[in-house]
Amino acid sequence: MDILDTPNAPVLKNNRRTLNGWAMFDWANSAFALVITVAIFPPYFLSVTNDIIHIGALEVSNSSLFAFAISAAYILIALVSPWLSGIADAGGRKMWFLKFFTTFGAIGCLSLLWFNGMSTLWVGTVGFIMAMIGFAGGLVFYNSYLPDIATEDMYDRVSARGFAFGYVGSVLLLIINLVMILKPEVFGLPAEDTLPARISFVMVGLWWIGFSQISFRRLPKDQRRGSDKISTMAKQGYQEIKKVWKDLKGQQEVKRFLYSFFCYSMGVQTILYLASVFAEKELAFAAEELIYVVLILQVVAIGGAYLFALISEYRGNVFSLASMLIIWILICLFAYFVEGKTEFYYIAGAVGLVMGGIQSLSRSTYSKLLPEGTEDTTSYFSFYDVLEKVAIVSGTFIFGLAELITGNIRNSVLVLGVFFLISLVLLLRLKVERPKRKAAKG
Repeated sequence: MDILDTPNAPVLKNNRRTLNGWAMFDWANSAFALVITVAIFPPYFLSVTNDIIHIGALEVSNSSLFAFAISAAYILIALVSPWLSGIADAGGRKMWFLKFFTTFGAIGCLSLLWFNGMSTLWVGTVGFIMAMIGFAGGLVFYNSYLPDIATEDMYDRVSARGFAFGYVGSVLLLIINLVMILKPEVFGLPAEDTLPARISFVMVGLWWIGFSQISFRRLPKDQRRGSDKISTMAKQGYQEIKKVWKDLKGQQEVKRFLYSFFCYSMGVQTILYLASVFAEKELAFAAEELIYVVLILQVVAIGGAYLFALISEYRGNVFSLASMLIIWILICLFAYFVEGKTEFYYIAGAVGLVMGGIQSLSRSTYSKLLPEGTEDTTSYFSFYDVLEKVAIVSGTFIFGLAELITGNIRNSVLVLGVFFLISLVLLLRLKVERPKRKAAKG
């Protein structure tokens, strides 16, 4: 048995096998982020539902309902995430919760097999929300492993490696799904039917739960401590969250970063989730064209994650993040005026360039700002994660509300640009120390 597989083994930082095992979780769950939240499910949802959906006395567009479904999922996880992650840290159960949310999300993906029209709208909505909760809930525990397995000087590169793994893995599955949807006869499937798309949702669930097993085996095992009673751990978890909140009051740089992070997360995540909806409604993109757009975005994002990690090493995290925020602002401005599909392809390339970089550097920057010697990393990352989820709730809700009020989805995009501008102003006040390089092990 490998020493890393024993429950009480010491964690060897910068171990290649452990780092790659951590990055494989991005390979596993990014399939959901790409295939279901970005490439295939949004246009599928619009195609099998009515343009206007009646919910009681309320009339909403199907695109607004999709945005509100994302908001609902993140509201739920934002409410329970601090409590759960506090329990995980207090009881030493990071891995247990990572496995739970992964399984829960994969089941949500599998249930989408039965979503084929308005009569099963509730299946599609509930299944999608379940998968979103599983994805978002698992990320807080996954992210919190970074300070446990890598030294501070390696945060940027290791974080970028995770996103790169995620982009490669998700693109491979998306290509398979693309062939299945465009050439269903190759797989013995009917040509004029929703079955190929629905099978792709099932494949995401199997991919997610299957490749996660590598991460489950290689990451540090749970170090059980304290009481095994949920009620006792819940109390301990609540105390951990209160401690983080109290500690943050005296950490000015952490707070400055979190304010900026909150604002730009409203824009970044909303664009990622609703870009395909914009393209389908405003520019009449077909499903296969949207997949091509996403493939361009993902391929560029692989290089973008490493590019901005490299820039941060030479010019610092603040310079790298600020550069990306300026690009995000320009993206929103160009998207507001875009009229043709060719221009949108260029915008997608720009989104890909900064998408992976800003997510990767946000995670590593926060890790650098944590107090030295912090042990309850899950609780700190829970706070970070809750802020991101509240930002997503705010961003997607405002996006849907702006369209609902103005009747023009372009106005929603323009509002996102304001979020990026505010975050840039806040970020420029931040100071992040650049750690000295340490020798890597393994």
